[in-house]
Amino acid sequence: MFSGIAKLAHEGGQLEQKARVQYRELDSRHLLNRCSSERMPFEWTINPYRGCEFGCQYCYARYTHEFMEYREPLDFERKIFAKRFDLAAFSAELRTVRPDHWIAIGTATDPYQPAERRYRLTRKILGVFARRQSFNLAITTKSDLVARDVDLLVRIAKSNNVRVNMTVTTTDTALARLLEPMAPRPDLRLAALRRLSTQGIETSVFACPVMPAINDSRESLAAVAKAAAEAGARNFGAQVVFLKPCARAVFLPFLEKSFPQLARAYHDHFDREATIRGAYPERIKGILHELRAEHGLSARWPENAPKWQGSFDFSTSEDADKSALVDISAPKYRHAAGSSC
Repeated sequence: MFSGIAKLAHEGGQLEQKARVQYRELDSRHLLNRCSSERMPFEWTINPYRGCEFGCQYCYARYTHEFMEYREPLDFERKIFAKRFDLAAFSAELRTVRPDHWIAIGTATDPYQPAERRYRLTRKILGVFARRQSFNLAITTKSDLVARDVDLLVRIAKSNNVRVNMTVTTTDTALARLLEPMAPRPDLRLAALRRLSTQGIETSVFACPVMPAINDSRESLAAVAKAAAEAGARNFGAQVVFLKPCARAVFLPFLEKSFPQLARAYHDHFDREATIRGAYPERIKGILHELRAEHGLSARWPENAPKWQGSFDFSTSEDADKSALVDISAPKYRHAAGSSC
C-alpha cells in the first residue's frame, strides 16, 4: 500500500500520453516548500512539475521520483506529474514568506520543460507574483520558453526582486545534444536570456554541471562566460557534477556508450562516492574567478539581497578537502570516436 506523496502520485489521473512520455496530475499538498539546507541561498522552493522531460544524462534530481515509488531511472523523464494549481491555497501559502526570504522556482525539475506549453503552471504561478510586491524570486531553467513570460517578469520586477538563471552546460551544440537530448539548443537559451536582459530582467548563466574531461576545459568554460556576457547576464557560476546512485545508473552507461575512454575513470571515482572534492573543484573555482574578471561578471547575489545571501558564492558546490584528491584527469573535452550527434 502506498502512502504520502506516493499515494497521491498513483491516484492521480492520466492527463495525456505521448509516444515516450506520460503526463499525470498530482494533487500536491503544497506548491511552496521550505528549503531545509543551510547551504542553499534561498528559503523556499517551487517546482510546478515532478519529473523532467529534458532527460539530461547527469540529472541529480532523479531520486525525487523514488519518493513516489517510481524507481526505474528513466521514470523521471517519462512520467511527468503536473501539480494541481489552487489559487486560493497558493496565495495563503505565500503569507508565510518573510520579506527577506528568497523563493527558488525550478530546483528539482525545469519549470519550462515541454509540459509547461500544455499546462502553463509556471505562468499561473508568476501571474500571482505579478500582483504582489516585496518578494524575492530566482527562476532556474535551461529552456528558451522562459522568454514567453517576459510580460509577467517585467511586471514582477517593478515591485519585487527577480532574476532568471539560465543553465548553459556548453556552447557546443553537438555536445549539448548528447548530454541534454530533449533540451533546447544553447543558442536558443542565450537568445531568450538576451531578450530578458534587454527588458531589464537580471539574468545569470550557470555552466552546470562541470564534468571532468567533458566540459571542464578553460576553453569550454570561457566560451560559456563570453556568451553569457554578450547575452547581458550579470552573473556567471558553475558547480561540479555529483552523481547519486539514481543519477549514476543513467550517466555511467551513457558514458560507456558516448565517451568510452572516460568510463573507467568515472567508475573508479563515482562507484566510491557521489561528489568530487579536493584539488579539482578548487581548480574549477579558480578558472571561474578568472573568467568573471575577464568578462565583467559577478558570482554574487544582488546588492539588495539579505546580508547573508550577499556573501553567497555559487562558484562551486563543495568545500575543498585536500585529503580526498580525485584521479579524474581534465583535458580539453572531446567527443568519443564514432559517437552520433
